[in-house]
Amino acid sequence: MGTVVDDAASVEFHAFFERHYAELSRLAHLLTGEPDTADDLAADALLALWHRWDRVRAADHPAAYARGVVANLARTRIRSAVRERRRIALFWSQREENTENPDIAGVVDVQEALRRLPFRKRACVVLRHAFDLSEKDTALALGVSVGTVKSQTSKGMAELQRLLGTQGVPQRMHAALVAPRRSPAVEGVRTGEGGGRDR
Repeated sequence: MGTVVDDAASVEFHAFFERHYAELSRLAHLLTGEPDTADDLAADALLALWHRWDRVRAADHPAAYARGVVANLARTRIRSAVRERRRIALFWSQREENTENPDIAGVVDVQEALRRLPFRKRACVVLRHAFDLSEKDTALALGVSVGTVKSQTSKGMAELQRLLGTQGVPQRMHAALVAPRRSPAVEGVRTGEGGGRDR
């Protein structure tokens, strides 16, 4: 009986993995600016979810739970990079393979401006404008209130407008944030732990 339950959980998790891996990888990329490690962060997050799958599958919003794990891992990675004094120039690498967005300069400008936002503002802007999540779903993913999402998104957009100028910021942002990125097949996952909540 236990084997049947385990097999069912495995099949269910595999389906969740296939459905959400690319999305979680893109989220990690936008939050950290590191295209080369986004796939690893997504895999780490999914491995962490597998270890607590009984709790995740019983949650009201498993996908929001997964996004929260990715956000924590991304925040931890950024803090670690700062501690190690690694140059932020490594972020937003120019290796954007297989992109179909012809406005490369616009993408780089928006990503550079996005990188300059504090993490929570960046996360709110990305989830609201790149992933088209509602304020409620964004709050669930980040573990904050809807009011916080509203204020951080508004402030983040205002800062981006200041950094990018007044010409077509929403359109430029949307084009850059939804620009596709590569999502190679994953053959394995590595262990990863999430960080604490942002201030």
